[in-house]
Amino acid sequence: KEEDFEIIDKKQLPDAAELSNEEKAKPEEARWSAPILSLARKASENLALGYGSALKSASLVGLVSKPGSSDSPAKTSTRCHTMEERANLMNMMKLSIKILIQSALSLGRTLDSDFPPLQQFFVVLEHCLKHGLKVKKSFIGQNKSFFGPLELVEKLCPEASDIATSVKNLPELKTAVGRGRAWLYLALMQKKLADYLKVLLDHKHLLSEFYEPDALMMEEEGAVIVGLLVGLNVIDANLCLKGEDLDSQVGVIDFSLYLKETQDSDGKQDGGITAVLDQKHYVEELNRHLRWDFHLCTVADLQNKIDCLEKTNSKLQEELAAATDRIGSLQEEQQQLKQQNELIRERSEKSVEVTKEDTKVELDTYKQSRQGLDEMYSDVWKQLKEEKKIRLELEKELELQIGMKTEMEIAMKLLEKDTHEKQDTLVALRQQLEEVKAINLQMFHKSQNAECSLQEKTEAISSFEGKTNEMMSSMKQMEKRLQQAEKARQAAEERCNKMKQELAGKLNSCRQQMAQLDSKCSTLEKELKSEKEQRQTLQKELHQEKDATTLLKTELQQMEGLKKELRKLQDEKQQLKKVREEQEQALQEMGLHLSQSKLKMEDIKEVNKALKGHTWLKDDEATHCKQCKKEFSISRRKHHCRNCGDIFCNACSSNELALPSYPKPVRVCDNCHTLLLQQCSSNSS
Repeated sequence: KEEDFEIIDKKQLPDAAELSNEEKAKPEEARWSAPILSLARKASENLALGYGSALKSASLVGLVSKPGSSDSPAKTSTRCHTMEERANLMNMMKLSIKILIQSALSLGRTLDSDFPPLQQFFVVLEHCLKHGLKVKKSFIGQNKSFFGPLELVEKLCPEASDIATSVKNLPELKTAVGRGRAWLYLALMQKKLADYLKVLLDHKHLLSEFYEPDALMMEEEGAVIVGLLVGLNVIDANLCLKGEDLDSQVGVIDFSLYLKETQDSDGKQDGGITAVLDQKHYVEELNRHLRWDFHLCTVADLQNKIDCLEKTNSKLQEELAAATDRIGSLQEEQQQLKQQNELIRERSEKSVEVTKEDTKVELDTYKQSRQGLDEMYSDVWKQLKEEKKIRLELEKELELQIGMKTEMEIAMKLLEKDTHEKQDTLVALRQQLEEVKAINLQMFHKSQNAECSLQEKTEAISSFEGKTNEMMSSMKQMEKRLQQAEKARQAAEERCNKMKQELAGKLNSCRQQMAQLDSKCSTLEKELKSEKEQRQTLQKELHQEKDATTLLKTELQQMEGLKKELRKLQDEKQQLKKVREEQEQALQEMGLHLSQSKLKMEDIKEVNKALKGHTWLKDDEATHCKQCKKEFSISRRKHHCRNCGDIFCNACSSNELALPSYPKPVRVCDNCHTLLLQQCSSNSS
């Protein structure tokens, strides 16, 4: 290894007079040489101090040979040289960080990758990380890269995994040096460079695989540098990695950035010689660094750069061609998408029109079905009214039959009384016939009259038998009517069942149509969302389609209103069911009453067989007067005879008599009037 400073003979040094003459001849050179001399003086002082402190620490540790020790002078020189390198690198790191922070704060903005102090900071940091690296041998050759220890950060700190993956995914980086530089750039942008390096220093047993024991990262100087890097969190950096060639950059430290302008006093000639010596030493050190950098920049590196540039140019040309092809394909896809959007819009408009027409047709069918239901409801209501009327008529007929029964009972009692009285009169008459013969003729006449009355009574009995037959036929007709009423009730129940089935079918169809409409609405909404995501330019048209969907929703709400109406109809239907059940109960009660009335009628029949009474004709059965045979009309009205029960006109039934079943005089026909008068006369006689 070469030493940092060379020993120069005093003969080679110029005299003071020569130096003064040269300074007078060249006043312009002295102006720019003054800051170089001051920097060189400070560097020599720092190096001397660092060398002294390093010797002291080495003597304490045991690196420098003491008198009586067995260490060779070569080992001691190498140890001293590494200590000097660590001290120099730490001092350069301090200077670079200080100048970087000062310049960044003076600018007051985010730093780019072209900022010179930032570039020099990365160069110095790279030298610090390369110090004491172990050389790894492989089949290709020797490899000495600082990216290996940086990869350990990903394992020790999971937060650094994003940096590692982004560095590995960069296609422009082909060497480990380029990846390490990109890693440092990204860590500085995240403001976590000091944290990541501190994690590495906390695990020095892992760093021992990559660094020598006396490397800067393995000693105390590494911790000092990490502490200095914490101050960089004040800086905001925005570094672009795509356009830079990080693989082939040459890491050369530019010392001109660290020079400060100082005013050189021309009157001080005593320090001229020392300044020239310092300047010479500084120039020689610069030459040494330039030689080392020149050895690094070999022809192979230049050829590699040219090859990389040619490859990048070819890649860029291929990417341009691919980009043009992509632009053309994208334009074609855009046109196709426009056509598809127009087709989708037309389809959606057609589907909306079809749905509108379907909804109109469904509304019309619903209205028609509702009208049919209303008509059916009105028919059922009319049938119920007719059944109620029939029931009232039956009740009236039952009441009339009950009245007839009471009248027949009263007539039977009167007839019994008449028979008893007649028997008494017959006894009296026999006695009178035996006593008085003169009265025989009169009695003969009376007997003839009695025979006539008996004939009339026999005729009346025959008429009573005919009326009983008519009553039997009317009972049969009543039974037939009851059967017809039951058949009508069964038919009404069948109609109700049919109505239920039809309503259930219509409800199912309505539900299916509602489900179809819901599915259509969902599909339309999905298509609208997909069109929104695909093309933002079609937002206005999509808003129009949204409006159409809102109209469909309103129509759906109308359909819900129709559903509510259907529910109301169902409730009405249930009410009708309840009415029907009540009517069935009433019919059952009527059946019970009829059965009771049948029993009573059987009793009446038995009484009629005994008495052979009259029957009460209905208004519907008589169209002509029984006596004069004239047709009834509005002027010629119907009147019942309260005795025989037949129907006569006003002229044929204008007489009134007091009957035993009625307390007051009642309308009686002419025949009954004459018969009753004859009976009364015979009874009185």
